Parts: sequence; C-alpha cells; structure tokens
Amino acid sequence: MKAKSKFSGKLIVVVGPTASGKTGVAINLAKHFKTQIISADSRQFYKEIPIGTAAPTQSEQSEIVHHLVGNLSVTDNYNVSKFENDVLNLLDSQFTDSPYIIMTGGSGLYVNAVCEGIDVFPDIDETIRTEIQELFNKYGIEALEKKLWSLDPEYYIQVDHNNPVRLMRAIEVCLQTGHKYSELRKNDPLHRNFEIIKIGIDIPREILVGRINDRTDSMIGKGWIEEAKSVHNYKNHNSLNTVGYKELFAYFDGEMTLEQAVEKIKTNTRRYAKRQMTWFRRDKEINWFDGNDIPGMIKLINGD
Repeated sequence: MKAKSKFSGKLIVVVGPTASGKTGVAINLAKHFKTQIISADSRQFYKEIPIGTAAPTQSEQSEIVHHLVGNLSVTDNYNVSKFENDVLNLLDSQFTDSPYIIMTGGSGLYVNAVCEGIDVFPDIDETIRTEIQELFNKYGIEALEKKLWSLDPEYYIQVDHNNPVRLMRAIEVCLQTGHKYSELRKNDPLHRNFEIIKIGIDIPREILVGRINDRTDSMIGKGWIEEAKSVHNYKNHNSLNTVGYKELFAYFDGEMTLEQAVEKIKTNTRRYAKRQMTWFRRDKEINWFDGNDIPGMIKLINGD
C-alpha cells in the first residue's frame, strides 16, 4: 500500500534540464523559506558517484539539509515506486516542522510519481520478459528503441533513451496488453494532501550548451575519471547505466579514447537535456522563470 500524506503544506517543485542551475535555485528558496530539500534526481541517490551526477557539494549540504542524496549504494535495488513512498513519508514528517518543502531534480518520472502517483500495470508473462531481455542482450539499446518506436511512438518521444529498463518495461506492457504503454498510463492524478507549486528553470539553449560543456570539463578536473574507475566493476548495474559513466566505461574498455569519451558525454548530455525539456514543456502546471528571478519565484509561492 502506498504511503499517504497526513499533513498539508506546500511542496515547491523545481525542475529543468541538467546544468540549468536547479540546485542553486532550490538552495536559495530553501534559505528564504527556512526549510529543507528533497532530491528528485534518480542518480544523485548513489553515494559512490557524486561528481558525475553533479550532486550537491558537502558545502551546499552543510547550508541546507538535502534528503535522498547519497543515501544508496550503486548495488542497491531502487525504483520510482520506492521513491514515491520515501518522499511521501518524508513529507509527512517534514510538514510538521515547516509549511514549505523544496523538491528538485530533472528526473521527470520521479517528479510525476510524487505529484501525481505512478501507474499500476499488469504482471508480464515470463516468456515476453525473456524475449525482450534477450533482444537487449544481443542487439543493444538501439534494438529496444526501434521496437518501442514500432509499438508506441508517443512514449518513444518521452522516455529516457539512456535507460533500457524503462524501454523494456514499456515494450513488455505493449506486448502483454496489446495496447500502447502511453495509452495505459494514468490520466487522472492522485489527490495529494498538500499543495504543489511547480517552478521550471527557463534557460536559452545556447547558454545551456555552454554550461553543459564547461561542467563536463570541470567534472573531469574534479576527479570524475577516478570516480568512474572505482565503480567500473559494477557497470552492469542499472544505477550506472547513465550518461557519463557509459562513455567513460567504454574508454576504460578500450572502445574509444578519453577525448572521444568526453566529447560523447557532452553530446549525449545535450541530447538528454533536450528530452528533459520536451518532457517538462508538456506540463502546463509548471511556471517558468529565469534562474536568477528568485524574487519572482518567492512571489508566486506566497500567492502575491
């Protein structure tokens, strides 16, 4: 059974593409409202990889309490359903101390789970599951993309193409039910016992591209290569099937040079950011702001 929120308050959700400055905005808002931050970044949960996931620094975490940052190991099994329950339980406890809580991250599925609930789909026949797993094992993620496009082009546009688990799940549901995954997803969000205010960071594409490139170089300078080497043995875990680590693992395995890997990281990060914006732009509840307009965000939250 899913956890239910018992206390009312305002959940302030800060979203936007990677490298748009969400962490800084969330910290500024948390300082103003004297509250704490919950991460909705599906990779910042893992304690072994703070550099490559651009997790809040120790200095930033000393300023404001951050929940669900570095709380798991890359070997742990975690999913969006567990995240939903964890956040709702956190809100139950935190709303007793403050009427405001900040949640920030670029993982749209995780944000939606908290704001709207997640969908419940039928159990998958083991034959179908094995067939799709073997397709992935033999032909890679490109085969999954091609299969999903043929079954459900609407969801193909939305899904994180760097996450084979989500691709396989959607394909399985399509084959099991004979319906598009996108059609079976819930249209009526669950009622939450708290108010939700969504803020999106609007940033010009050319500026975002520059930030992505600069941040990638900065991460390399901060020791990202050594961090990736330390988890190389766990590369088959879903927690590490993400932009940055996949490319560095390919470098370690002799499939490309370091220069090629870094350039590939920048390219794939730009593509990921574009998909994030496609996802968030569809949500008409998001109020878009320049990342520097903290006063405007505060005004919105206060209802002025």
